[in-house]
Amino acid sequence: MTIQTKSLYDRLKPAPKNGGFRMEGYWVWCGSVIKGEDGRFHMFASRWPKHLPMHPGWLVHSEVVRAVSDTPEGPYAFEEIVLPARGAEYWDGRSTHNPHITKHGDTYVLYYMGSTNPLADVLPGEEFGLTDPRCIVARANKRIGIATSTSVFGPWERRDAPILPTRPGHFDSFLTSNPAPCIHEDGSVMLIYKARQYEGNVHGNMMIGAARADHYDGPYHVASEDPVFPPAKFHLEDPFIWHTGERYELIAKDMDGHICGELHAGIQAHSMDGLTWHVSNNPKAYSRKIRWDDGTETVMGSFERPFILFQDGKPTHLFAATADGAGGFTKATHTWNMVVPIATE
Repeated sequence: MTIQTKSLYDRLKPAPKNGGFRMEGYWVWCGSVIKGEDGRFHMFASRWPKHLPMHPGWLVHSEVVRAVSDTPEGPYAFEEIVLPARGAEYWDGRSTHNPHITKHGDTYVLYYMGSTNPLADVLPGEEFGLTDPRCIVARANKRIGIATSTSVFGPWERRDAPILPTRPGHFDSFLTSNPAPCIHEDGSVMLIYKARQYEGNVHGNMMIGAARADHYDGPYHVASEDPVFPPAKFHLEDPFIWHTGERYELIAKDMDGHICGELHAGIQAHSMDGLTWHVSNNPKAYSRKIRWDDGTETVMGSFERPFILFQDGKPTHLFAATADGAGGFTKATHTWNMVVPIATE
């Protein structure tokens, strides 16, 4: 891979209006795509039923699914549940979310966030929100794990423990989530992730950490005692990283819009070691304002969880979880995973 001289934002092409992946009766989020051994494109995504609120319903009833398309643009058709609920006794037994699919050698490696809780299911018609005990417990139990398979069709081997647990007394004492892995040719991994810490009995703000492993199976070790983006200056979520052959590149959601100039749009940064990051000269990576292939434009209510598909070492498509509405999860009536082609320089 080579370092691009044009910013990602400047290379985004019109998005296909009928592309991506959506499901009737479900909230859909977190699209991550890989070309399978069958030559088709497989999207690993999160879904949860619409009898729950979009947020925070995913914390208790999300499941990772797989959809397929003959082209990267889609539309993608649902094929199967990949990581279903498997019981409260498992660390990921009640919710699987944040899928990120990648491959090393002959093995597909699926990073994801899992959570569990010992409480009752949320039933249709039942009120559910951030102060519900089921939400509070599920949020505190968020951890990062992996599942592996030698086929994109599975079966998937899930681990009985997360790869990145929390650490008391550190910036990731409350939760770990939103895994953004970069697996190198030798099988070693640089993993950027989202964390929160305990502040009394509640959680603090989002922070971005880094961990390393000599092999994707672990063990993983946190690589910096401090967040790699100082929280006093950066308020980021949804990282995605890759290595160009010369350095790491990262895109992430700008929670306040102070860096890229637009609320909840994306920033781009780079690093030689994955620990010390520098914002790019052209920091804007993507916008919530989308140009469609029919010539129209829409400011999306959400545009999050960015994922870039690379083909032959080049970025070809940007995927993102998106929502309609005026902005914010509570105003959305539909969510889906959309795709934006990326022009070559």
